[in-house]
Amino acid sequence: MKRKNKITMNDIARKAGVSQATVSLVLNQSRNIKLSEETRQRVITVAMELGYDRLPTMHAPNNQEEVALLISSLQSYDPFIDAISQARETAYRNKVLLTVYDYGDDVDLALNIISQLERRNCIGIILASPVTTLVDMSAFQECTQIPLVMLNQSDPGQPLMPSFIPDDYGNAFQVTKHLIDCGAKRIAHITGESWMEASRQRLAGYQDALQQAGLAYDDSLIYQTNWQFSESFTATTSLLQMSARPDAIFCASDWLAIGCYQSLAMHGVQIPRDMLLAGYDDQKISEQMTPSLTSIELPYSELGRLAVEYLYNQEDAATHVTLAGRLKVRQSSRKDG
Repeated sequence: MKRKNKITMNDIARKAGVSQATVSLVLNQSRNIKLSEETRQRVITVAMELGYDRLPTMHAPNNQEEVALLISSLQSYDPFIDAISQARETAYRNKVLLTVYDYGDDVDLALNIISQLERRNCIGIILASPVTTLVDMSAFQECTQIPLVMLNQSDPGQPLMPSFIPDDYGNAFQVTKHLIDCGAKRIAHITGESWMEASRQRLAGYQDALQQAGLAYDDSLIYQTNWQFSESFTATTSLLQMSARPDAIFCASDWLAIGCYQSLAMHGVQIPRDMLLAGYDDQKISEQMTPSLTSIELPYSELGRLAVEYLYNQEDAATHVTLAGRLKVRQSSRKDG
């Protein structure tokens, strides 16, 4: 898909000398947080100078169109926040308000919210999950005439409900292939809970990359965790006690990689000289780790944008978008430094 060069809130923040959050508050006309009038005017002036195409005055105050995003739960450090940020900006560029509801995985609460949205000028609803997963959406099938789409989740039983998800299989294949290309022959995989679709897809991508490269699949190199870095610490310690150690470890999240780093350091194993390492989801901490962590950047910003544009453009095709992420190669997988 062809990308367009657009002025973002981050561009405005840098030139105005304020945070992206401050720019968002000003451009969304929030009065819940006290900001000086000088700051508000500076942000608006910079936005006009840069050619930002959706200034506050362009929003219609009465009966404004709305896209609602209902999310089951969210952690503050979660990279899925990128999807929400881009969905908000895309809505704003199209003169639409994005409202976000955390319904705590309570279907009855979600249905109640949807019922209230029917009384407003809501043009579409995004049903989102911070974790890529398969879900049962039967409760939402006939609940409203407002168009529904799924973000970061899908339901095989609802093929007509559009979905926008990252390609966990392709991403894991990409990471594993990179480690193989760097010379790894015995690659361990520390993964999450098996009930999660994300875990299963990442494991499958890892397995198929090994098979394509002609490397043997070894069950003893697979360790399942509950996504806690204390468990990845234990898993890594067990891997180091093997008579035939792995020469690389692929962690199914950057969070798991933290425990892996700790165990390797405790046992005097240097990254990447003695062990290649890669994570998954490219959280902010990945660049700050020593050495910096190779990871996969998930396409959440693009998926959030596409979900909003689908609803705004009143598409009616049963669209199912699966996007691969971008591999961010850093020091943890570079033996040449």
